Amino acid sequence: DLDLMVVLREPATDAGREAVRRLETALDGAFGQVDGVGVLVEDAAAILADPHDGGFFTACLCTPLLGSDLADRLPAYRPTSLLARETNGDLYLFPERWRAAADRGEEVRALVRRAARKTVRSAFTLVMPAWGGWTSDLERSARIVGRYHPEWADDLRRTAAAALDPVPDPGLLRMVTDGLAPRVAAQYRRVHGVKAPR
Repeated sequence: DLDLMVVLREPATDAGREAVRRLETALDGAFGQVDGVGVLVEDAAAILADPHDGGFFTACLCTPLLGSDLADRLPAYRPTSLLARETNGDLYLFPERWRAAADRGEEVRALVRRAARKTVRSAFTLVMPAWGGWTSDLERSARIVGRYHPEWADDLRRTAAAALDPVPDPGLLRMVTDGLAPRVAAQYRRVHGVKAPR
């Protein structure tokens, strides 16, 4: 699984985004070690204008390889309820989208990967303020959440494994979309509230 982020000085053009999609496909096909490439394309102004979501992701979960580090222009983050809400307080929107994508015939393996990653990351940020830190390691995230919500531990472990090595399993997708994700989203609403509309 290879995730990259490209931050541009100006907003990307449609042609630029299409070039990035071609790059994803080419990288995925050229290297046997890679199974799934995702390249986020953002512009610096948008990241700086949204410090609780894109800014946090950029400053705390990305390692700059080329160019200046935008983290120097972003806040010093702490694992607060506000940060949790504004990063993943939108999980409640996704289960219906994933079900609709499955109904349209979208590839199940790709859907499992997306749904699993979003659900595990959201579950982690739910407990992030209580735990007092952050991690981008999905298996570790699942273990940490399991300490706070043992009733989710088995499903989270399966979901984290599917995020890292997705399988075309409609049953697993239903477990996430109809079970785990709605439960995590409901708890998120109770604890942190809902992400502000963007």
